[in-house]
Amino acid sequence: MTEAKKRYRAIALSVVKHDYLPNAVAAHPRFDVVAVADDAACPDWVHQRNQLYADQLGIPYHKDPQVAFDTCGADVAVVSSEAERHCDLAMRAAHAGLHIIVDKPLSTTLAECDRLVEAVEKHRVRCLVWNRNYLPALLQVRDVVARGDIGALQAIHCDFYFSKDAGPPKGSRREGDPPINWLERQLEAHADGSDGGVGVLPMGELQIEGIYPLAYMRMLTGGLAVERVFARTATHFHQANVDNEVDDLATVTLEMAGGVVGTLCLGRIGAAAHPDIGEIKLHLLGSEGRLVISEARPEVALHYREQPPLEFRHQRLAEENNFLLVEEFVRALEGGEDEGLVLDARGARDICAIVNAAIESGRNGEVVALG
Repeated sequence: MTEAKKRYRAIALSVVKHDYLPNAVAAHPRFDVVAVADDAACPDWVHQRNQLYADQLGIPYHKDPQVAFDTCGADVAVVSSEAERHCDLAMRAAHAGLHIIVDKPLSTTLAECDRLVEAVEKHRVRCLVWNRNYLPALLQVRDVVARGDIGALQAIHCDFYFSKDAGPPKGSRREGDPPINWLERQLEAHADGSDGGVGVLPMGELQIEGIYPLAYMRMLTGGLAVERVFARTATHFHQANVDNEVDDLATVTLEMAGGVVGTLCLGRIGAAAHPDIGEIKLHLLGSEGRLVISEARPEVALHYREQPPLEFRHQRLAEENNFLLVEEFVRALEGGEDEGLVLDARGARDICAIVNAAIESGRNGEVVALG
């Protein structure tokens, strides 16, 4: 008789951004999301979103994470708060002995990332940072590189143009109008899912989305260390970014160990710019060949009468990224320290260092060396 596999109990530790992360965990057959928890001192809008999610799942909402840790018998904390609270909530879960799945970006502050890495390693818990490395196209290109089909990898480039709006276009603010408040704009954006930078602290696209393409590069180069960074950044599209002095367009050059070069073009280009989520492509140059791959493939285009204007015309197929990430997390829980994660806390910490270096370089126009 086959022995029943352990079911893991998870706490949704804040659900104020998108709910794709706790939903991905809840959808996996090895997990039960048993409670939502957050701090009592959070503002009303945070409690409203947390309570709504708890009601949808029919589970309790605790306005004290420690109470949830002590009473729910949980194995895992799923952190989907504002980015500035990711590390704090995740550290508290680690100190309680819970394994962690945390939304991106890990943090905008390298010191916070270091504190979380220390807590994770001290308490010997696993920490998965959310990413898109299990999209079908990424799995294909990973296998091509691993087989050596293009020889030794020499250079990698990623276009990561994200076709969502961020409020009024640049130049739309009239003389005398107050600057756009970052948090108010993010709360408004929640309705259409464009609130990736939710929180009090303004974040540019390098901080919000940069972890995705940089995680691609990290995986495809086998985790090569980035030694030097040069970037150009701009506020080209959106008034909220202008008013809050954060980028919505950037180019980044990375000098990696072994002479490998990485380049990245990234921006939030607006919903009118593309029929899908955006123009996201990888270009790889090897000693024996080259490869160009679209992140969105495979996909099918759908066009029909009275189609909603905001519906993506291009629909992705075989898109099991979320399930595969949770599946990998289960393997890590059951396989011990030898079972790696495609992006753990230390890897996400290194990406935070690259992003911060790119922002610094964009501001001062100089190359920034990473220690």
